[in-house]
Amino acid sequence: MLEFDEYIRNGEPDKATKASTWRTAIGLQAVDGLQTSDYLKDTAIKHIEGDISIEEVKTLINSYYQSKTERSPSSDTEEADKVSMHIAQILNENAFSYSVIGLTSIHRRLFDGVFPFAGQIRNYNITKKEWVLRGASVLYVNAEDLTRAIAYDLEQERQFSYKDLPLDDVVVHIAKFVADLWQIHPFGEGNTRTTAVFTIKYLQNIGFAVNNDLFAEHAWYFRNALVRANYRNVQGGIEPDMSFLILFFRNLILGEQHELKNRYMIINPPKTWGQEKRDADTRQVPDKYPTSTQQVSNELQTLSNNVRTLLDVLAEQPLSLKEMIAALQLKDRENFMLNYLTPALRAGWVVPLYPDTPKHPRQKYQLTLKGKNARTHSKES
Repeated sequence: MLEFDEYIRNGEPDKATKASTWRTAIGLQAVDGLQTSDYLKDTAIKHIEGDISIEEVKTLINSYYQSKTERSPSSDTEEADKVSMHIAQILNENAFSYSVIGLTSIHRRLFDGVFPFAGQIRNYNITKKEWVLRGASVLYVNAEDLTRAIAYDLEQERQFSYKDLPLDDVVVHIAKFVADLWQIHPFGEGNTRTTAVFTIKYLQNIGFAVNNDLFAEHAWYFRNALVRANYRNVQGGIEPDMSFLILFFRNLILGEQHELKNRYMIINPPKTWGQEKRDADTRQVPDKYPTSTQQVSNELQTLSNNVRTLLDVLAEQPLSLKEMIAALQLKDRENFMLNYLTPALRAGWVVPLYPDTPKHPRQKYQLTLKGKNARTHSKES
């Protein structure tokens, strides 16, 4: 979506906001393997430029598919285009209703003119074959309990207090709330996109100014992470795993840069995938800051020489990704992210200059005070 990236990097604030919204709206279609048309993107640019209103966007898109249907029986892009424009409209609004009606209203508005059951809570039970579960399905809430289940989850969250809660715990709680809400699956189709839009609006409502590009870039990961957070197979030795979803929300809320790989989530993966995942896990370190010199020493011992080298490279001044890779004389960006930068970020020794905008055009990375102390300790030991 390079057309929108240019507006986000160099556009006026209003244009950048609209472009980011459209980027998220279009990117979310990936949860169901859908792609938008070039016509939708061209129309979205007219809206970003201020040439047309969002209502005129809707008129143009609806007219486009009305005339297209007269020429051909169907279009693979129609659902993606219509839902994208509806998401863009909702995300551009300041209004939000935190209620059962509010959730069903989002579904109704997203899928108006797409599904005949838009906004209607299903009256039948469902299963869905999942790629990450090798064709198995999450166990969703029974049809007769859907409204009560939504109301219960929303009320529990409403009564929860975030006051004085550490940010790490805030992230875990929000991830669990979203996973539980998604597991209800109250609609026949479109549950993940509805949950994503509801989540974005809710986070804004409680004061988080998050960058929603993550939903655009990792929409399928978001869905798969929700699946893994809600799947249990006792006979197969598989328990619900929140770790993948927590990484997503750490990136979203805290501006961290954990790698989000779909293949790490698949159950019973090929041996080569499993080994790669285990290798990555051995390089990860605790998120919490150490509280003593001994803890620093213990933490240092878990790190590879790669990370120690990175700390030396950043000792003099902040550097961009390209500058760090060049300084380390590396060629493989993925290897650098996995073996150097990600472990350093997770240890809290390196931070981005623009944590709320991971892809900021002037993004660079620098040592934290903790990182400087760790480097000094490493030199002395």
